[in-house]
Amino acid sequence: MAWRDLGFYARARLSRAVARWINRGAAPPVPVAPLDEVLGGARTPLALARLLEGRGNPERETAVARWLQARGVPFTRQPFATFEGRGENFCVDVGRGDRALVLIAHHDAVPGSPGANDNAASVAILLALLDRWAAREPPTRVRLLFTACEELGYLGSRAWVRAHGVAGVVGVLSLEMPGVGDSVAVWDAERETPFLAAVRRALEGTGLRADESYHVVGRIPVFGSDHRAYAAAGVPAHGLTSVPAAHAEALRQFVFHPVRATLRGVVRRPPPFDTYHTSRDTGATLDAIALARVADSLRAIAEELG
Repeated sequence: MAWRDLGFYARARLSRAVARWINRGAAPPVPVAPLDEVLGGARTPLALARLLEGRGNPERETAVARWLQARGVPFTRQPFATFEGRGENFCVDVGRGDRALVLIAHHDAVPGSPGANDNAASVAILLALLDRWAAREPPTRVRLLFTACEELGYLGSRAWVRAHGVAGVVGVLSLEMPGVGDSVAVWDAERETPFLAAVRRALEGTGLRADESYHVVGRIPVFGSDHRAYAAAGVPAHGLTSVPAAHAEALRQFVFHPVRATLRGVVRRPPPFDTYHTSRDTGATLDAIALARVADSLRAIAEELG
């Protein structure tokens, strides 16, 4: 047990306690879509977000495995258990090549939240991409990692990196809150690397414009995600989120001033953080266009690396 792990444990427990406090007295939970209905339904990201929305974490985990099995997708399972928590990661490799782009979407949610934008929508985007890549493989190897326990200090990705290492990984993007907004944000981009340059070229190739419809920002305090397990091992790794351009300045103030955000932000949080870790994080808030923009961006990045 390392001091760093104890720090993750303490911070995760505090985050869960805050989520429970925010969601106290919340409205009744959203209706959960029958699993078979989702498995047999449309395969768009918006439709597939219903696979996880409103389910408890064990059921969310099961639902991801059921979808992969129902589609006949070969995948690797990695159950893990530590003093911090337990869960199961799922990994799918597509394409070919010696080096891999890793795309991550965590399948867990905090207590009291239906977890639609955080993070069922991210899982849905990767599942929709899997469907596309089944018909036409990407030109490079892409590893899709569906992690457990991200809300516990990205425990799932730490367990994966500890067990499998980072050899052959060219870069990592973890998806967070991709379903609201009209621009893409790539964050925890502290320095320029060949991988980040490829991400920029890919985004611009889809028609997005720097500092207008896509933004690259430095390390964000407090808010982290699964990519940080890879970054700690020296791999270029970033978060990717959809944000409303109209709220860009309010978002900067919120994410770069965490103490102020903690004290004042519970009532006045800019989107997409207005529903973050709350009972209001439902599928009704998701925008199909935002989801498609993120999916197209990821496809373009895979093409650029090919």
